[in-house]
Amino acid sequence: MHHNPADVDQYEWPVCVTPRCGRQMWVAEAGRYACRPCEETTAQRIRELPGLFRQLDTTASLMRGSRRPGGATSGSKTPPIPPRLEVLALVGPGGAAARLSAIEDAWRAALGWTIAPWRGNPGQAMPRLVSFLTNNLLWACSSYEEVGQDIDDLRRLHAECAVLVSGEKRPGRVQIGVCPMPVDDGWCGTQLTASTGSHRIHCGGCGARWETLGEWRGLRAAQEAVLATRQEAEGVAA
Repeated sequence: MHHNPADVDQYEWPVCVTPRCGRQMWVAEAGRYACRPCEETTAQRIRELPGLFRQLDTTASLMRGSRRPGGATSGSKTPPIPPRLEVLALVGPGGAAARLSAIEDAWRAALGWTIAPWRGNPGQAMPRLVSFLTNNLLWACSSYEEVGQDIDDLRRLHAECAVLVSGEKRPGRVQIGVCPMPVDDGWCGTQLTASTGSHRIHCGGCGARWETLGEWRGLRAAQEAVLATRQEAEGVAA
């Protein structure tokens, strides 16, 4: 059989779709979207996420290194503020568990499976989310065209958790979930953000404010209550 040399010159060897990788696939990886090294690295990161989450989801981790500007540094029983907003952003609603849930939902949709219901609070959901991603990672790397972005999202999430567990500081603004304040016949739902250098939070949608550690805890409880109400409504609708 005659082969046109031009066809050989124009052939593009498949490469890994994962950002920051782009390595040419091995012959044994033909048909895959993500290479085996990326799969193995991602599997390890997924396995480590529950442990990192447990270390972050503690009062000690939330408060470590924070203090009230200009306040007393010793002799006070009042917990220092501001809390570590970047930690709260990862362990609260809209944080690490929600980011994993978004990936699971996309994979289930691609597989034609039913979207899983939310599994309790973020701490309760994390093990099951990790189990699903672990069990289906091979499928995603082999058959899911968008897996490269998911692998990159998992890399960034793992890095954020690892940096905070190690005690390094990451300045800037962080997302801390949506506003749970009641408005009209529902709730606000505006995405809340906060600066790691300030304990004051302001909702640009309804104008609500949270300024103390107690108010922060109230915000988190209200967000979880709204989430539970939505889950109940979705369950009734189903």
